[in-house]
Amino acid sequence: MRSSHPPLRFLVAESETQQAREKRRESVGRSSGETYLDILHRLVPDAACDRIQPADTDAALPPGLSLTGYDAVLLTGSPLHLYEETPETRRTVAFMRAVFASGTPAFGSCAGLQVATVAAGGSVRPNARRLEAGFARRITPTGEGRAHPLLAGRLAAYDAPAIHTDEVEALPPGATLLAGNRLTAVQAAEIRFDGGVFWGV
Repeated sequence: MRSSHPPLRFLVAESETQQAREKRRESVGRSSGETYLDILHRLVPDAACDRIQPADTDAALPPGLSLTGYDAVLLTGSPLHLYEETPETRRTVAFMRAVFASGTPAFGSCAGLQVATVAAGGSVRPNARRLEAGFARRITPTGEGRAHPLLAGRLAAYDAPAIHTDEVEALPPGATLLAGNRLTAVQAAEIRFDGGVFWGV
């Protein structure tokens, strides 16, 4: 029986620079955004998925579409350092502020959480302890995290794939810490800002 609901529409925001995208393709065959699109198509085969590169000067949504036309925006990882003032970081943060203002729900991993943090008024720094690479070990949900749908089904402590050269230094006002571990205090968070909501890991 065919569903009467329209297919979901997702926007993948790939914050890698063009140089970083090419380097990743040479290394693993796909950019971060292309990997996200592949996973989304596997999880939700009927979804309509678009991709944008907000760090690029010519970044634009498909003709006739706005951020409010998406069911969710997903932010990929990135080698951008959000504490550096560059044209790429400014464009990426401005894009995330527009996502918040649109009210479209958003999710981000790795640098995606860092982008949302800076866009909402928090701060990011180089990892204060040491590089967290391969796996983040013994991530522990907070009290709020144990009750949050983002971490539903997680154990009292769990591991997750991660490469962190940077970390969230301070969450913005209106954010909720959901999980952390010994190396990275902010491993998951919810950020509410300017009418929008973001979940990130």
